[in-house]
Amino acid sequence: MKKLFAVLILAAMPVLSFANTAGPELEKVDIDLSDKAALQDGARTFANYCMGCHSAKFQRYERVADDLGIPHDLMLSKLVFTGAKIGDHMSIGMQPADAKTWFGAAPPDLTLVARVRGTDWLYGYLKSFYEDPARPWGVNNKVFPNVGMPNVLVGLQGRQVVGCKQVQIVEDGKKQYDPLTGTPLTHEACDQLTVKENTGSLNEAQFDEKVKNLVTFLAYSANPVKLQHQRIGTYVLLYLAFFFVFAYLLKREYWKDVH
Repeated sequence: MKKLFAVLILAAMPVLSFANTAGPELEKVDIDLSDKAALQDGARTFANYCMGCHSAKFQRYERVADDLGIPHDLMLSKLVFTGAKIGDHMSIGMQPADAKTWFGAAPPDLTLVARVRGTDWLYGYLKSFYEDPARPWGVNNKVFPNVGMPNVLVGLQGRQVVGCKQVQIVEDGKKQYDPLTGTPLTHEACDQLTVKENTGSLNEAQFDEKVKNLVTFLAYSANPVKLQHQRIGTYVLLYLAFFFVFAYLLKREYWKDVH
């Protein structure tokens, strides 16, 4: 028994150490898997900016098209660039050996990344690339330090750098305002990310929405039947509540003469 207990403790140590690892505070992102427009935009961004290196090999183009309401011919003409058929998996042409030579490691498949990392992590990661000449690709990432990939969304976001800027004071999770004028209370904070003006095709709000849509698609990809499970779960709970009423009445009928 003691040996078994020791083995369990040793097996749990990597998990516990990972859970205790301090990381940057992540911004919360509200994902709506029922928003077809967001899912379609996220699929378009994934196909155009991510599938050069990352596959989603546990998904099929046909399933994605049907779930997201995209006609098959439009899917093939706008989101498939490898000559794949509509029933094929969302794989890429890059060979793992070549990817390891170019990047040091083969880029991971992203089908389940939202389940592994979480949507808040993905949202923060995709927004947190910044210029770092010391890195091989000239960029680093605040959420994933020393990242080994380029910033593929730089054309949309613009060139982001680390510097000092005025940020609003937040205490106990609440933004602070001047009680007399109502203006936000700010202070200068360094180690902040700032996008250089006129270096990207989208403004900050548009880029945030673009990244949110991409994360929404990745969340769908990680669990395509989540909405169906939730809907079935609702029916099951309603059935159990309905059944409970009759079960209670039957129990009361059987026990009414028991003293």
